[in-house]
Amino acid sequence: MQSTGRVTIGDVAKTAKVSVATVSKVINGRYGVAPETEVRVQEVIEQLGYESSLVARSLRSRRTNVVGILVAEFEPFSTELLKGISEAVHGTDYELMAYTGGLGRHERVGWEKRYLARLAGTLIDGAVLVTPTVSLEHESIPVVAVDPHTGPSGAPTIDSDSFAGARLAAEHLISLGHTRIGFLGGRVDLESARLREQGYRSALKDAGIEVDPALMRIGGYRPDLADIPAHELLSMSDRPTAIFAANDLSAIRTMEIARELGLRVPEDISVIGFDNVPESAMSDPPLTTVAQPIHEMGAQALGMVIDLINGVSREPHVRLPTNLVTRASCRPL
Repeated sequence: MQSTGRVTIGDVAKTAKVSVATVSKVINGRYGVAPETEVRVQEVIEQLGYESSLVARSLRSRRTNVVGILVAEFEPFSTELLKGISEAVHGTDYELMAYTGGLGRHERVGWEKRYLARLAGTLIDGAVLVTPTVSLEHESIPVVAVDPHTGPSGAPTIDSDSFAGARLAAEHLISLGHTRIGFLGGRVDLESARLREQGYRSALKDAGIEVDPALMRIGGYRPDLADIPAHELLSMSDRPTAIFAANDLSAIRTMEIARELGLRVPEDISVIGFDNVPESAMSDPPLTTVAQPIHEMGAQALGMVIDLINGVSREPHVRLPTNLVTRASCRPL
């Protein structure tokens, strides 16, 4: 039988020469179907490519066995996180639904509440929320927050050690003899950005280097937002000899701007980033950076939300370590 549209349970029943009720029992694993009939129905289901809808599945069992991965936008960090989640879902009974709603510029705060309202209950059993902007408590389904704007509060949280990672970055530059170290910070509303600035300040202070506000700018974690502040740092008459950018995309843009200004990396300016997204290894020169275990963060977030769906209690906050990845964008002063 060749279907010209969506295959229905009626199509399966007609082809297998059984009732719709019998097909329903096979799909839902209920008793009362002869083994040879069950085999025939399963063969027809596979032949026709029948899939029951998520909504119908949730109405029958109150479960869809689908975990939603909700993001404000698909950018390198969330994309790498999805890779870790997709690797970890193998061997579970769950499927994944990655979702973003195409936000406008004025919808950036509170997007996760709107997304959950659309999907929770009928399409997904639980959700991993990537860098949510608000505290998530008392939601209708289990949720796990990855690197939330507000830090570990409300929903169970997975993040990495931004403070220690930023110290590693600054200490590496200091060990190379740099004392005029520029800082290109992240978004002011993110706890991770605040912690990375604290780590930078802490490393300089412990090395006896005075923190100079003139060497600090906000890059916003986006290349377009990093453009002007990076130009300002690199165009100073007494410019820094090194720059620590709070994420890789800002660091890569800083190196591009340095090249536009006739500066060589690392001969004239050393640059270090944070994240270790794939773009960092492919930049020119390859970027020295602080690695977040992004794949592991995704895998642990998935495991945590599945446990919560199944009523298994978990630690409310998991913070994973960061480490330095040395490449070619830094050199001794």
